Order: sequence, then structure tokens, then C-alpha cells
Amino acid sequence: MQDNVTTGHVTVTRQDNGVALVRMNRPDKKNALTGAMYDTMRAVIENAAADGTRAVVFAGSPGVFTSGNDIADFMQRSAGGQSTSPAGDFIKALATVEVPMIAAVDGLAIGIGTTMVLHMDLAYASPNAMFRMPFVDLGLVPEAGSSLTFPRLAGLKKATEYLMLAEAFGAKEAEEIGLVNAVLDPGEIEAKALAAAARLAAKPPIALAHTRRLIRKGAEEIRARMDEEGALFAELLKGDEARAAFMAFMTRK
Repeated sequence: MQDNVTTGHVTVTRQDNGVALVRMNRPDKKNALTGAMYDTMRAVIENAAADGTRAVVFAGSPGVFTSGNDIADFMQRSAGGQSTSPAGDFIKALATVEVPMIAAVDGLAIGIGTTMVLHMDLAYASPNAMFRMPFVDLGLVPEAGSSLTFPRLAGLKKATEYLMLAEAFGAKEAEEIGLVNAVLDPGEIEAKALAAAARLAAKPPIALAHTRRLIRKGAEEIRARMDEEGALFAELLKGDEARAAFMAFMTRK
């Protein structure tokens, strides 16, 4: 039995086995994330322990995981000068959530689409997956602790290529550096992610939780880097470089 709830452009499917599937579903905008979408996804992981969710799977629509933040939303935030943001709150939740998280990545995974995968316990990608972190090109700095975790994952030279040159990389390279566990056919990745989530959800919960915490020792350092990144991100978001980059992006569209 499944329970489907759609809020805005996010559908949450809850299964009897304790697995929640969170689907970003705004394909006409390449699943670009709005504040409301961030809020819905954050609520799922923040409330997981209370509502009996034992594992969470994140997926997109066919051919696109997410193209990242909605640029119009970015521009509105920049003009409004908000001290907090739904995106920032979601990013912090990723680093503090207690339940396992799994990603099924098909197609574009831009910006947060890449950096959120860093916080997944498991991740699977299709050969169509394309990862990119264009923060510097947008006049910004990396987010989600990626300035700390990506050099550790891929090495300094590769992290420079990804974060400063903003080079895109595909599923094979993502598997080689350890960002994803396996590359599977597009029709298989979601089933694989759900099966892995079901296996985790069925394990002894206390032992699983302690093991996950042990694996993730150093979370305090990641949260501190998130705060540092977030302060710089918010400052640069109000600056001329970001404004010019966003306007250029909107003009191209």
C-alpha cells in the first residue's frame, strides 16, 4: 500500500515498509527548485523520525534530477535581502537528518542537484546523469559543505576542476570518485534505490543509527563549513557579480 501526497511540485510517496520516495516533479522547468519545493523536502527529512519514516529516496522526473535553484527565486531573494532561505534550511537539514537517504539520479544534476548527493548514504545514477556545480560562474561560492567534502572525495585537483572551472562530469566519473555507488539503466535506478532503502529500513534501527553516526563522524565540521559558505553565499548573492550573472542567464533564456 502506498500513500501519495503532492505539494506544489514535489510528490511524497510513503510505503508500508517505512520508505518515503520524494520526487521533484517540475519537468517543464527541468525540476528547478523553488522555496516551496525546498520546504516540502526539508519537512520530510526533519519529521522522519516522528512519523515512522525509516529511509528516504530522492528522485526527479525522467531525464532530469534537478537543474538546481530556480534563478528567478534567487533574484527575488537577492532583492529581498532575506537572512535565511528555504534552500539554506534544506541544506542544513541534509547534514543533520538521522535517517538514511538515497538518491536516484537520472539526467541533469546541477548545483544543489550535485551537492545534495554528497549527503546521501547511497546514490545511483543513469548513464544520462550529468553533474555540475556552476557556483563561481554565478558569482557565488559553493554550498552544502561541498568546499570541504568534494576535495576529500575527489582530491584537490579534481575539486578545483569541478568547483572553480565548474566543469561538468558524467555518471562514469561520478562512480569513479565515489559520488555514486553504481551506474544503471534509467529504468533500473529508482527500483534499485527503493530496494536499498527497504533493506536499510528493515535493519535493527538502533544499531543502524549508531553505525550511520560513526560513519559520519565529523558532521560538526561539515556544519561549520556550511555556515561559513552560507554567510559568503548570502553576501555574494547581493553583489554585482551575481546580479550580472543572473541577468545574463535570464536573457539567454
